[in-house]
Amino acid sequence: MGQQLATFSVADMHFGVDVLQVQEVLREQEMTSIPTAPLTIRGLINLRGQIITAIDLRLRLKLPPLEAGKPAMNMILRTEDGAASLLVDEIGDVIEVSSSSYEECPETLASSVRDLVGGVHKMKDSLLLLLDTAKALEVSGGAGCQPAAGC
Repeated sequence: MGQQLATFSVADMHFGVDVLQVQEVLREQEMTSIPTAPLTIRGLINLRGQIITAIDLRLRLKLPPLEAGKPAMNMILRTEDGAASLLVDEIGDVIEVSSSSYEECPETLASSVRDLVGGVHKMKDSLLLLLDTAKALEVSGGAGCQPAAGC
């Protein structure tokens, strides 16, 4: 039996997360910045009265920021601590993968990527990286970060 994955892209990489973890996907939302937060936290969004932390996946992967003027997409994930948003470049489709296409994470991936990926699925034309959402949403303290800000 297969697993359904919600897919998305960041730079030239294709990722997937269990579709059951995804609450919804949205175009770029108005964000309130948090001056003392780590750089990977782009800000807070207000989603129908629910305040959600938005984490820039490009920065988590140690990639350059998205080109100016190109909107990021919000992938809202359900977590034990409530909803959180991952900012990604593009949202893809929901696909079904079989366990026979699964492999461990290749050593050739950059360590910044490998640290956030739990494995890969070999697709016809590319690798689909399985994002470990718990690791992707972990935020460590940055310059000026205050413990009260959750870092």
